[in-house]
Amino acid sequence: MDDNDHRAIANRMDLFHQQEEGPGMVFWHPRGFALYRIIEDTIRGRMKQSGFREIRTPQLLARELWEKSGHWEKFAGNMFVIDDDERAHALKPMSCPAHVQVFNKRVRSFRDLPLRLAEFGACHRNEPSGALYGLMRTRAFVQDDAHIFCAPDDVEAEVARFCRMLFDIYGDFGFDDVAVAFSTRPDKRAGSDDAWDRAEAALEAAAKAAELDYRVDPGEGAFYGPKLDFHLRDSHGRDWQCGTVQLDLVLPERLDASYVDSDGHRARPVMIHHAVLGSIERFIGMLLEHHGGDLPLWLAPDQVVVANITDVSAPYAREVASKLEDDGLRVALDLRSDRIAKKIIDARSAGIPVLAAVGEREARDGTVSLRHRDGSQQVVALGDAADVLAP
Repeated sequence: MDDNDHRAIANRMDLFHQQEEGPGMVFWHPRGFALYRIIEDTIRGRMKQSGFREIRTPQLLARELWEKSGHWEKFAGNMFVIDDDERAHALKPMSCPAHVQVFNKRVRSFRDLPLRLAEFGACHRNEPSGALYGLMRTRAFVQDDAHIFCAPDDVEAEVARFCRMLFDIYGDFGFDDVAVAFSTRPDKRAGSDDAWDRAEAALEAAAKAAELDYRVDPGEGAFYGPKLDFHLRDSHGRDWQCGTVQLDLVLPERLDASYVDSDGHRARPVMIHHAVLGSIERFIGMLLEHHGGDLPLWLAPDQVVVANITDVSAPYAREVASKLEDDGLRVALDLRSDRIAKKIIDARSAGIPVLAAVGEREARDGTVSLRHRDGSQQVVALGDAADVLAP
């Protein structure tokens, strides 16, 4: 396995593991789940700022809902199905039909629109065992699913709003090279040609209004609508499809979603499917390989490790660690009897950006010696350390 393979990096950083008793599943370790939650909370905060409200929907739903939505015909071979004598159910491979159920639970007015819903949806797909590959291809994963129910006149503004957020987030994670593909109707699809004509025209107009530079991928749309796919180029020159914006006139029709328009008539909403990362698991795999495990300070599971130089300075090391934690940093503590050089090497291997070395001199002066991953060093007062390290 290549040293830059995300599985090798994760083993070195103690992030997660997989084993044959859970094929395609992930056992997250404390440091790995800390990274997972940082990413999840980042997306959660940005979605909230953009007007999305978070929901949670069931993982197990009856077969008839999947048949009605069209997903059974498309995905049944990759769905985990539970059959009993009374009714068949399936673990959800995606969350969109469930979000329509939330929309349908109340009578909606045009005044309620756009309605923006978001979910970290736990999904399961029965991928072939030969296709499984670390975090890149799993059978259980979480999607940052989001859906907007809106009137046709809202589409351009909603797509532009989401794209601005999406590009900002990619930049924060260190991805500045993003390509956009406009994917049109596939041969096997649901919905009428008229609906597809309207959906493609609306999404293309929205892409142009958002000033996106895109290429056209004929026939690569979802079975229910055209889409914009966002491909990130990593530090190794590889392209990864992550985010998506999909315009859907089919599921609202199939699942009977409606609202009351300004004239008092029943109207179908446009449904816009959104994701920034796609699969969080897969995005973490990409992120690890893109940065070679050297994640930016704000993303690192442990931002600083406090290491004592001698056993005598252990009490001060604990004081430093406690102070930095109180100041909001994620801190590890290394009180082993090893030499400081060994502790520095281990911290670098674990992907910890900063080591705060403390010895008798630092304890006497109330300082810490900060050693950064780029080799630079600085001695600062303990009270100033958090401000110096603030990401």
